[in-house]
Amino acid sequence: MSVRLRLTLSYAGFLMLAGALLLAVVWVFLLRYVPDVPAAERGPALRLMGPTREDLLRAFAPRAAEMLVFLLVFGLLGGWILAGRMLAPLARITDATRMAADGSLSHRIQLEGPQDEFRELADAFDRMLARLEAHVAEQQRFAANASHELRTPLAITKTLLDVARNDLDRDTGKLVDRLHAVNARAIHLTEALLLLSRTDQRSFAREHVDLSLIAEEATETVLPLAEQRGVTIETSGDIAPAIGSHALLLQMTTNLLHNAIVHNLPDGGTVQVNTAVRPGSVVLTVENTGDRLTPQLVSTLTEPFQRGTERIHSDHAGVGLGLAIVNSIAQAHDGTLTLTPRAAGGLCVAVHLPATPPHTAT
Repeated sequence: MSVRLRLTLSYAGFLMLAGALLLAVVWVFLLRYVPDVPAAERGPALRLMGPTREDLLRAFAPRAAEMLVFLLVFGLLGGWILAGRMLAPLARITDATRMAADGSLSHRIQLEGPQDEFRELADAFDRMLARLEAHVAEQQRFAANASHELRTPLAITKTLLDVARNDLDRDTGKLVDRLHAVNARAIHLTEALLLLSRTDQRSFAREHVDLSLIAEEATETVLPLAEQRGVTIETSGDIAPAIGSHALLLQMTTNLLHNAIVHNLPDGGTVQVNTAVRPGSVVLTVENTGDRLTPQLVSTLTEPFQRGTERIHSDHAGVGLGLAIVNSIAQAHDGTLTLTPRAAGGLCVAVHLPATPPHTAT
């Protein structure tokens, strides 16, 4: 049976039960106290007192049966109409669910009326559809950008191989070096995409970590690049205990330092790394000198494959996923990433992560 039919039968059943209870009350508290004397045994005095229990039952029973039949019919009809009105919002939600299952995520229920359970369900479903639509659009945009980025090294490789096949006398040493560089970039891009997918799925083990130690380890990793580009790295801060993946947080910090070094002043640039403990959170801050950035440009830096002209032509341009990976890792650790342009030029990046509770810190 459908929900509407079950509700209708329930309404009619409760109405019949209420009618039966009402008749029982009449019997228990009224008719039982009326004398039950047969007509042949009544004297003149009893006849003057009025009808007996038998007279009342004879007059009341048919009317009571008719009333019960009326209550049954009224309960079925009224219950069917009432159940339909009550379930009308659920029908709209069902229609929206079917449309979403068919691939249409732009439809919204926008249920009006009081803030009851159906309204809360419809609003929650609308929010879910909005998030799904945004997520699907982001995934489609990411897939298109990833395909474009992966096509570039493959196209370059094909061109180099065509040149080598058509010009057999060409020096193969430079060709091999070029192919190696292009292949290394494709591998780096693929690994970055896999890392981004891994962090989005949050499929990693969590352990107790110290962001200050991770910052020192990442600094040692990028120190040769900093010396090559004439950038000074300054580290400071307090012990910052957190819970997360050491490998992912190290990758996040390394990406931040790499970006801070590459996108810096041509000579004499600096990078400042600091860790701090705030109420309920730990903060990793990376600041660098460099060109002045507009808030509009800074707001797009965490988008995958969003790069400026200077990044494309740089020897250490990366694959355009550095800050996107940082943002994904921060979100996977229930943290936030904040980018703020510095007034003097450069960028200030702050990662806020939940602090380790005192009773679990090691």
